[in-house]
Amino acid sequence: MMLARIAAAAVLFLAGCGSGTPSSYQGYAEGEFVLVAAPFGGRLEKRHVNRGEQVEAGSPLFLLEQENEKAARREAEQRVREAEAKAADLAGGRRKPEVDASIAQEAQAKAARKLADRTLQQQQALFEKGFASEEAFNNARAAYERDIARVEEMEAGIRAARQAVGREQTIAAAKAEAEAARAALAQSDWRLGQRTIAAPMKALVHDTLYSEGEWVGAGSPVVSLLPPGNLKMRFFVPETVVGALKVGQEVRASCDGCGAPIPAKISYISRQAEFTPPVIFSREQRAKLVFLVEARPAPADAVKLKPGQPLDVVLN
Repeated sequence: MMLARIAAAAVLFLAGCGSGTPSSYQGYAEGEFVLVAAPFGGRLEKRHVNRGEQVEAGSPLFLLEQENEKAARREAEQRVREAEAKAADLAGGRRKPEVDASIAQEAQAKAARKLADRTLQQQQALFEKGFASEEAFNNARAAYERDIARVEEMEAGIRAARQAVGREQTIAAAKAEAEAARAALAQSDWRLGQRTIAAPMKALVHDTLYSEGEWVGAGSPVVSLLPPGNLKMRFFVPETVVGALKVGQEVRASCDGCGAPIPAKISYISRQAEFTPPVIFSREQRAKLVFLVEARPAPADAVKLKPGQPLDVVLN
């Protein structure tokens, strides 16, 4: 590339010495390639494109092996189901048969309390009349108090059965575990999606760097794309001309086989001279200084250019 620049500058100098300021400036077309890679390594299972093809944005480019990622996703999905089931079990009450059994036991306790209440009243009346001993009366009163406590116990058990099984801290931990499992599943989905790479924009497939079956390292480009908007013109102007140029100025470029001149607009002007002679600049030597200028054509016109193609650029 350096030799090409030197040659272009040398031709420009000769043209300038023979006819004053040249009417056109030599340059070439250059492409800014988009190297498409996957963030993970693996065997290239399928390559959907070949060199020279046009692809649309979102079109599949290549596919890496997915067996490991698919297995990891299935495992993460099972962990999500397990964690969600555990959280739901702790957050919910006991099963209905258990609650029904507690209700039946409560009914029995209430019936026993009612019977103990009647027995206590009878023993109290007999004791007050002197037909029953104090011990019998005390036994009846103790039985009644016991049955009252039994009913209260059963009522508390039913309330507990209808509430959540776990404590608040346990339930919160189970919900957090379920959320972490869902995050792991999302990560597995992302990793699986990174094995299938699509075109980020409409472009020309400039080159393919791997064949199916080859091992691709993490981050290694598999396909090189050249979007139309990434083609630009690079040309060189002398020191006497660069000061009059400005970004946005229109130019026209001609090339062999391109037909009508291709319009473009200057997008960059170098602030440093190219190929400066290793001598103190005199007035004569300054005429040999050249500056790099870049211009970008419209995407519709850029498709006429090929990277490395020689150009003759005329300033408007």
